[in-house]
Amino acid sequence: MELKDIQNLIKFVAKSGASEVKLETDDIKITIRTGQDNETTIVQQVPVSAPIQQVAPAPAAIAPAEETPVPVSPAATSADDDSKFITVKSPIIGTFYRKPSPDKPVFVEVGQTINEGDVLCVIEAMKLFNEIESEVSGKIVKVLVDDSSPVEFDQPLFLVDPS
Repeated sequence: MELKDIQNLIKFVAKSGASEVKLETDDIKITIRTGQDNETTIVQQVPVSAPIQQVAPAPAAIAPAEETPVPVSPAATSADDDSKFITVKSPIIGTFYRKPSPDKPVFVEVGQTINEGDVLCVIEAMKLFNEIESEVSGKIVKVLVDDSSPVEFDQPLFLVDPS
């Protein structure tokens, strides 16, 4: 087998998406492995009668990845601040509305004090408008969903400060 044939085989394996190919003939054994970043390396290429010889991959593939310190983002610190608040979550899948109808005012505003049983929003599911009532008393700190947005089950809707 000539070098040109081996190169064509490597190109074919890389394009095929196969992770490993082994080829064994009377006088040569070849194992070709492709990595996650589509890097192809020949693991072995030896005549059968000769001792096995390892073909080393490129040094860049062997070099350990340097660990870089992960900077603390402002979002991570705000998540810590939010831990003292109670999160009101969606009990159903549907469309979130802050108002009972387009011409009416919103149910609750940021900074407003609420009590248990107060309606916070409505979620439309299958043409039914379901009023979502507060299970806690406190002050609305943040509205986490935009008006008329789709929401998933258990998705956070509001942050409430219980103090």
